[in-house]
Amino acid sequence: MKDLADLELTHRLADQADAISRSYFSTATIESRTKSDGSPVTDADREIEILLRSMIRMECPDDAFIGEEFGTDGRGRRRWIIDAIDGTASFLAGEPEWSTLIALEEDGRITLGMVSAPALGRRWWARPDSGSWAGPSSSNLDATTHRLALAEGGSAQNAAVGIWPPPPRLNQQERAVAARLARSVKQVRPLLDWTATDPTTPAPRKPSTGSGTCHGALLVATGQLDAFLLLGAGPWDIAALIPIVQEAGGTYSDLTGQLRTDTGAALFARPGLHQQLLDIAIGAH
Repeated sequence: MKDLADLELTHRLADQADAISRSYFSTATIESRTKSDGSPVTDADREIEILLRSMIRMECPDDAFIGEEFGTDGRGRRRWIIDAIDGTASFLAGEPEWSTLIALEEDGRITLGMVSAPALGRRWWARPDSGSWAGPSSSNLDATTHRLALAEGGSAQNAAVGIWPPPPRLNQQERAVAARLARSVKQVRPLLDWTATDPTTPAPRKPSTGSGTCHGALLVATGQLDAFLLLGAGPWDIAALIPIVQEAGGTYSDLTGQLRTDTGAALFARPGLHQQLLDIAIGAH
C-alpha cells in the first residue's frame, strides 16, 4: 500500500538524516553561520536537506519539496516538507534536544509526520487514522513502540502552556498574543515577561528542555503540557507535528482556527482546550 511505502521511505529518510547529524554532533565543535533572520545554520542542515531532496527526487520524482534552507522545488499534489535540523541552537550547544522534521502533504492535507531525535534515541510519527507512535530512532518497524493517547483537557485557567520563541524574537502583535495567553493560564513555560522587547540574559530555555522530547508540540502529544503555542514559524517547523498531535487525540490550528501551516503560528492543544485557548490568544474574551 502506498501509505505504508511512504512511511517506510520516511523512516529511511530519517535514518540518513540521523547518520549525518550524529557525525557532526560527535565533533568537538560545529561551525555555523547566521541567516538573514538571525537564526543559525550549519553545514549539517544543508547536507541533510540536499540528501533528502535527492532521495525523494529519485524515489518520488513527481513529488514537490520544500525545506527551510533551500526553499521549494517542483509542483504537484504531493509535497514533502523538511526541517533538516530543528533546534539548531541546541545542536550547536551539544544538547540532545534537536531533531529532523519530515512531513508529507497531499492535496493540502498533512498525511504523514515524523520527528527523529537521534541524540535522544527517539522517534515519533503518525499517519491519519493510524495512530500516533513513539519508538527508538531506527527504521526497524518491529522495534518496541508505544501508541500516544491523550486525556481530555479541563479549563484554560488550570492549563499548563508552552510558548516559543521568547519575546525579543516576536513582533509586537505576536508578543500581545503570547502575553494574553500567559496571563490567562495556570502555568506558562518558559516563565517570562511576554511583553518584554529587550534581549533576555541568559537566554531562556525551550519548554522541551530536559523533557525527553525536542519540540513543544511533542510535550502536548506525550501529555507533558496541555498546549503549545509556536509563533513566527515556517511550514517546516509545524507540518510534521500536526498528525502526531492529532492522532494522539489532540488538536491543531493556526490563530484563525484554520489547519494551515503557512501563517507563522501554530496552536497545539489537549482535546477540550483548543477553542478556549484560541479565544484567549486572539482576544475574543
